Amino acid sequence: MIFITAKFRVRPEHADRWPEISAEFTRATHAEPGCLWFDWSRSVEEPTEYVLVEAFRDEEAGAAHVQSAHFKAAQQTLPPHLAETPRIVNMTVPQDDWSLLGEMAVPEQ
Repeated sequence: MIFITAKFRVRPEHADRWPEISAEFTRATHAEPGCLWFDWSRSVEEPTEYVLVEAFRDEEAGAAHVQSAHFKAAQQTLPPHLAETPRIVNMTVPQDDWSLLGEMAVPEQ
């Protein structure tokens, strides 16, 4: 899978509305057949920073995502709300889902 984590620093005046601002892009991405997940989280230390954790089935699905109409629309609509260019980590990972964190295993109940 293609595993991506990106940090978005949002302008302070837009930070509380970021989930609403990015909602259309998020919904459309979730609907892509190759999208495994596309999840936003807000930093507990920096309220203007959102972290996007996303994964796509393979390189083909990742390419389809960046070529989609909703991605191209987001390239126009999202940057005016940002304080800086998002930072990203993009890797190909030889798995297709989350692995268990064995060091913090929860006993079966």
